[in-house]
Amino acid sequence: MKIGVLSLQGGVAEHITMLNRLGAQATEVRLPVELNDLDGLIISGGESTTITRLMSDYNLAEPIKKLAIQGFPIFGTCAGMILLAKRVSDSSLRPLGVLDIEVQRNAFGRQKDSFEIDLSIPILGQEKFRGIFIRAPIITGVNSGFDVLCQLNEDENVAVRQGKLLACTFHPELTDDLRFHDYFLSLVRGKVT
Repeated sequence: MKIGVLSLQGGVAEHITMLNRLGAQATEVRLPVELNDLDGLIISGGESTTITRLMSDYNLAEPIKKLAIQGFPIFGTCAGMILLAKRVSDSSLRPLGVLDIEVQRNAFGRQKDSFEIDLSIPILGQEKFRGIFIRAPIITGVNSGFDVLCQLNEDENVAVRQGKLLACTFHPELTDDLRFHDYFLSLVRGKVT
């Protein structure tokens, strides 16, 4: 299984390490031609404005959007989730608009307000998952057709799935816990319905 990691900015190496540990073939994606022959794609955390600009500069936005619309498996973490969203409530940023959610950037504050917390994510099993929130966004609106995978509080959705699009506001690649990436690989294999 060959999984691309959008390699324009952000936590690329960490995602590649997680995928390699799970036995997937991880490859960096910087150009549209590198999207060919992939089984899935990860858009990592980083700075959403910078990644958006670079996606435009390297002509990646439209090919990725087209793949998502066709049902291609894509996993967005933190800034990657922002880029997949239909709406970003507090910014002039123009995301890809393929994941029918609204997000607010930096919802918990600045860098100094970053935090870690144990999360209950039933699809990953009983054991808590360590959520690392770094200048994290929050999902402020979710439409029908979604599976909410995790909430921080009753009204704070932090992980969702819509078809083969998976997104979380935190950074699973910064933990030693492979379960979230393994779940994405199960989605790629078609083992999650």
